[in-house]
Amino acid sequence: MENSVIEMMQKRHSIRTYESKPLSESDLNKITEYIDNEDNLVGPLGGRGLIELVLVRNNVTNKGVRLGTYGFIKNPQAYLVGITENNKMSLLDFAYIFEKLVLYLTELGLGSCWMGGTFNRHSFERAIDIPKGKFIPCITPIGYPHRKQRLFDTAVRIAVKADNKKPWDRLFYYGKFGVPLTREKAGPLAIPIEMVRLGPSASNKQPWRLVLSEDKKSCHFFLEHTPSYSTSLGYDMQLLDMGIAMCQYELACQELNILGQWVSDDPKLDLPNGQIEYMISWKMA
Repeated sequence: MENSVIEMMQKRHSIRTYESKPLSESDLNKITEYIDNEDNLVGPLGGRGLIELVLVRNNVTNKGVRLGTYGFIKNPQAYLVGITENNKMSLLDFAYIFEKLVLYLTELGLGSCWMGGTFNRHSFERAIDIPKGKFIPCITPIGYPHRKQRLFDTAVRIAVKADNKKPWDRLFYYGKFGVPLTREKAGPLAIPIEMVRLGPSASNKQPWRLVLSEDKKSCHFFLEHTPSYSTSLGYDMQLLDMGIAMCQYELACQELNILGQWVSDDPKLDLPNGQIEYMISWKMA
């Protein structure tokens, strides 16, 4: 990215209403080049994702397939459709890849909206070729944000409490669960951790829980599952939220020249409830 990725994280929000203006040739070329670049499709854990660009007019593809989003999206000019395998590590990698693309779209001035459940999967499956053993975990519509965000957009944001992010003391801990992490204690990691807090998540559940080690060398990522959430979809949508958190955190660290890497290093902490599961750790170099 040419611009500050941290600024893009702060700027990004879900767009559901778009201008009727088609995507420019320049923007289409940039998106195509991005998703055709293999380097952009590899996650931090080594997994690969696939992303298909599908142009639409009145939500109908050039193959005549009508794509369904249950009325949530107005005037999309295209969709980016994600494809990956249905397992934990693949979903973490894929969400990281997809969020990085979303931030790139934000830099281009395009609107987007993570969608994991509020779209008709069968219609999208008819519109693209899906390799055997893979599925569509999520999509995003894209287009130019409507200059006057409609009342519907505001209503949806209120319904999912999109503008109500949990405070630090409910998400981040120092040394162990139960000891809230402050920005002061977080030191140089305060901004990357804040970017996790600002990240998008399904139904704005914000299921990520971070524990910074007392020596401040490791940041452990946990997922607090919402019971029965997304079970009807056949995959754990909240794993996407964790991949998004990983992306926000690592890209912010890169911009701030904070060196480190992802490792599996479960600190074996006492967990406050049975819904919390260890995911991965960021270890500073």
